[in-house]
Amino acid sequence: MDPIRTALELYKESDGTASDRISSKWAEEHSLPPSIIYTRTKSLAIPLPTLCEHRVMVANKYAPFIDAYKILRTQVKQRLRENGWNVVGVTSAGHGEGKTLTSVNLAVSLAMETTQTVLLVDSDLSDPSVHHVFGLKNCLGLTDYLLDDQPVEDLLIHPGIERFVLLPAGRALSSSTEILTSPKMLDLVEELKYRYPSRVVVFDLPPLLHTADVLAFSPYTDALLLVVEEGRTTAEDLQRALALIKGSRPVLGTVLNKAGKSAMTVAEMEARLAILGR
Repeated sequence: MDPIRTALELYKESDGTASDRISSKWAEEHSLPPSIIYTRTKSLAIPLPTLCEHRVMVANKYAPFIDAYKILRTQVKQRLRENGWNVVGVTSAGHGEGKTLTSVNLAVSLAMETTQTVLLVDSDLSDPSVHHVFGLKNCLGLTDYLLDDQPVEDLLIHPGIERFVLLPAGRALSSSTEILTSPKMLDLVEELKYRYPSRVVVFDLPPLLHTADVLAFSPYTDALLLVVEEGRTTAEDLQRALALIKGSRPVLGTVLNKAGKSAMTVAEMEARLAILGR
């Protein structure tokens, strides 16, 4: 891990997180909200074994990776509130480094706190996978809103997790960059960001080094979270990824996935996170 840590330190020293900050203040702390009754949003009872199999933290309450996600939640939440932000994009350098699982469990862990609701949007339109984590198949989603005028309200899914709603990606697209930066998508981001002041929106974005989607879409997020995998993400790839997003959006931090392999079982390796900070 020395090369990756070295790359991160060089990035921090270069002040790569400096960017314009949103001037609006984060909404004041709310009192304990009542349970949400979903009327138009489709509610599904996802079986616990499915959530457990895909390592969603609400079904793995005693797993060794739970505390790491709670630490991640606390760090992200602090940065959001300090800056008045509520839209986070999660990405990685390459494929298969854990960004989708991180997106899901970050969103779920934020929803477990009673002061906000959370919307997770699968915006990896060329290779959508968030719906698989919840055991869903062939569901409509974001692309159906953008291309076929399906109402967003008909596409949202409440998977039985309190204060948590999912917007799947829908069918995969080859022209994802153009769709993600279309006026209709940008109007949707504005709507999602400002409609509910206590809502956090998490976008699961594509990998940085394989598509232009993140560079094109990142200005419409408040900040980014970068996932790297120990033993897979090379220092060169990490440096390239950080260089690409330098100055475009603040980087909340770097999530180290599959940390400490030698001391862990396979199941634990695939889920544990080490938070490296900014």
